[in-house]
Amino acid sequence: MTRFKVGYLVGSLARNSINRKLAKALVRLAPERLDFTEIPFKDLPLYSYDYDDDYPEVARQFKQAIEASDAILFVTPEYNRSIPGGLKNAIDWASRPYGTNSFAHKPSAVIGTSPGSIGTALAQEDLRAVLSYCNSPQMTAPEAYIKFTPGLISDDGEVTVASTEEFLRSFVQAFDTFVCRVLTVLPHKK
Repeated sequence: MTRFKVGYLVGSLARNSINRKLAKALVRLAPERLDFTEIPFKDLPLYSYDYDDDYPEVARQFKQAIEASDAILFVTPEYNRSIPGGLKNAIDWASRPYGTNSFAHKPSAVIGTSPGSIGTALAQEDLRAVLSYCNSPQMTAPEAYIKFTPGLISDDGEVTVASTEEFLRSFVQAFDTFVCRVLTVLPHKK
């Protein structure tokens, strides 16, 4: 059985982020062949092309973590009807300088949770547009807009509502299938 390394980015920088809980739930529910590693980005400075000739070490390590992954899972909140600034900044670092886009041909999926009734639908729409520009093949279905309620997911990622657990399990299984298909057609260089 082929194993896949999945890097995941939690769009929120908050320690107690509900999206971090969602990420932990997805890791728990994922097929065995997916090996998940969180790729942190909180220490990245604000991106500027002034850095392109001499990337800081933290940015080089971030790009290397993306490149070492077979696929990327984005778990994002919605801030002001879009993605958090820190997540956009991280994507800018990984996709630059020109010609060194770490997301090119890297299969990806987007999910998120919010207390609001439409979850993170608008943030996901914006993130998908950015990932399209970055040439990252995206799993477009099933879409996942999770309305978070207190106690839905424990701090260690246990889902307490059976129907939500089943939906999240099917989402991450679909991601597994998608990653396998993309990497069969577009194997990436390591």
